[in-house]
Amino acid sequence: MPGMGRPLLNRRLAEFGTTIFAEMSALAQRTGAINLGQGFPDTDGPEQVREAAVRALRKGWGNQYPPGPGVPELRHAVAAHQRRWYGLEWDPDTEVLVTAGATEAIAAALLALVEPGDEVVALEPYYDSYAASIALAGGTRVPVTLHPDTSTGTPFYRLDLDKLRAAVTDRTRLLLLNSPHNPTGTVLSRAELTAIADLACERDLLVVTDEVYEHLVFDGDHVPIATLPGMRDRTVTISSSGKTFSFTGWKVGWVTAEPGLLTAVRSAKQYLTFVSAGPFQYAIAEALALPDAYFTGLRDELRAKRDRLADGLAEAGFTVYRPSGTYFVTTDIRPLGGESDGVAFCRALPERCGVVAVPNAVFYDHRAEGAPFVRFAFCKRTDVVEEAIRRLSKLRTH
Repeated sequence: MPGMGRPLLNRRLAEFGTTIFAEMSALAQRTGAINLGQGFPDTDGPEQVREAAVRALRKGWGNQYPPGPGVPELRHAVAAHQRRWYGLEWDPDTEVLVTAGATEAIAAALLALVEPGDEVVALEPYYDSYAASIALAGGTRVPVTLHPDTSTGTPFYRLDLDKLRAAVTDRTRLLLLNSPHNPTGTVLSRAELTAIADLACERDLLVVTDEVYEHLVFDGDHVPIATLPGMRDRTVTISSSGKTFSFTGWKVGWVTAEPGLLTAVRSAKQYLTFVSAGPFQYAIAEALALPDAYFTGLRDELRAKRDRLADGLAEAGFTVYRPSGTYFVTTDIRPLGGESDGVAFCRALPERCGVVAVPNAVFYDHRAEGAPFVRFAFCKRTDVVEEAIRRLSKLRTH
């Protein structure tokens, strides 16, 4: 075969295979199991938003290439959303960029801002595209592990700020944050974010922050780090429509940043997808203007599902780390009878009780740190969550 003198796959990607989400979703399809692995809803978002997309298609809005930075209607809507919820002022013409979801925004930001030899400090466990994007940019990822804490009545994951500070070196280019955090559900507090902001200013670091779960905070508040002193001009803030409006297949995301940073990100983004999701951009512009009741209603609905699934998992015998945000509950499988290999557990779970989950180990550089932890998604219909709990209860008897 031509080209076989060396491996065909770029060596920067050699450590990355098929994503765990594709593997587990395929397993769910093959076995007919309930898929609590991949984080997508099983119902569509608001009907009026779907109809807005249909209207845009019929009127020919976005059926051809939209503007590179995104349609003006959406860029203005993003700026208005940031002002409305957080008091952040962004110029829709020079400080807002529309992307093919948050995943492209993350890739574009890292490709634009990181050069070979630069270190990127990221909170571990991390969403799997972070590691791949850092590798593609030629950077070196430096994980700072969030550790499970069971010292209180409610187990949770804790960021060690001293370890974060110790991870920063003269080669560190940027901090890659994610709050609310996938997969642990941790929501960084204002005090924690203030300490991170102080570190970034002291060491003159850039910050790329993934805030796709900004409206899914169940305990505490979402504080964009760009709102803190000294951070607006060194932060690239990323969010998207998929999690907030339950249209994950539309892949409409956005970046907000000061003009210099935004121009850098846009320079990389234009050679990835160029543009995308034309008609859907108009629909998401309307979605962002929905009344507060929509956003609080979604949060309250998902909080109830979080509580139901968390309680059911605890009843089934797991140690449960009840999340403060996101779509996911992280559990420890060791109380189930000495099991400690989350990957093997997840691969066997569909046959054991007809449910698919995701092993957290795949989100770690230090695989042993995440080995016994498994993530379940609760962004499903209530009847699906209840059936999953019923099936998982079989684990108690094994």
